[in-house]
Amino acid sequence: MHSVPPSPPQRRNLKKILLTLLQLGITAGILWLVFHDPAKRSAMLGAIRNASPLWLLLGIGVYGAVEVVAAVRWHLLLCVQGIRLPGTRLARLLMIGVFFNFFVPGGTGGDLVKTFYLLKETPGKAAQALLSVLVDRIIGVLALVILAGVFTGLRWDWLTAYPETARYTWAGLAILAISFSLIACTLLLSGLGLVHKLPAKMPGRERLAEVALAYNAYARAWRPVLGAFLLSIAAHLGYFTTFYCAARALAGNGVVIPSLSELFAILPVLNTILCMPISFGGVGVREGLFEIFLGHLCQVTAPVAVVISSTGYLLSLFWGLVGGVLYIFYRPSEHAGIQEMTSTVEALDHELAESELAREAADDPQP
Repeated sequence: MHSVPPSPPQRRNLKKILLTLLQLGITAGILWLVFHDPAKRSAMLGAIRNASPLWLLLGIGVYGAVEVVAAVRWHLLLCVQGIRLPGTRLARLLMIGVFFNFFVPGGTGGDLVKTFYLLKETPGKAAQALLSVLVDRIIGVLALVILAGVFTGLRWDWLTAYPETARYTWAGLAILAISFSLIACTLLLSGLGLVHKLPAKMPGRERLAEVALAYNAYARAWRPVLGAFLLSIAAHLGYFTTFYCAARALAGNGVVIPSLSELFAILPVLNTILCMPISFGGVGVREGLFEIFLGHLCQVTAPVAVVISSTGYLLSLFWGLVGGVLYIFYRPSEHAGIQEMTSTVEALDHELAESELAREAADDPQP
């Protein structure tokens, strides 16, 4: 009796399950390495007990402002597509996305969820809704590339002064360079109308077709796109400042903390590495990288470095939990499961990609 091979959706689900298990295993292993030392845990608790509530509240406020900026950025991109949602509705969708970014493996769970519910909010404008989320993410990556290039260039000798920090700095820049190259190649292929000539079974071909469609939809709207890019710069800087607030909360009693300019130089590299699906939500990897960079470059003790990392993460997690509360009371009250959301958005992805490929093929002059 022959076994029936798994269908493509089943294979994708199996891969996701295996990736999630791997991420959880790596997360648990790194957390054990970071927190297993009793003396280190005791020093961390001492730093937490002396933390300034004022700076912690300021950090929560700063990250809240980051999400306000993100909402304005998304509003600009939606307006280009003729979609206008009430500000409270848009903010609710955004915060629900923040919640799922923390609790769904893979790093893009929030985009998936807010895309799904945006489709529900904008009947008849499914393509426009999906493209706004895609362009929002691309602009965010480009903004991080620019910031990393500027700050790394300004502090290159400092960042690479130690073999440990140099290794991760080069790794972060390599990831950014690959990301930028992929976006640039995608835009070039889109501009020349060549996506449909790529092999049909080429991995990522449909995603390239979606980017081509987004390029065509936003190419002439340079003012709102530039505005969204500048807002992305502000959002990244605000996110970095959240960790500075976490550091300042621990200052005092001779505790050494990094300066704001030092964090601005370090965090673009760290955030780039954390975007890779190594651990669950970057937990564990973040703490390990903070130990390495703050310890070598800023002479911060390992316990304080870990507390800064974890506290900065928790300050942003506060707003993720707010998004979770908003999700509970979100209407429609019958919430969809992640699998249903994934299949719905993937079906729309496929439909849009096929329409763009057909359009390119139709416009291509025959030899």
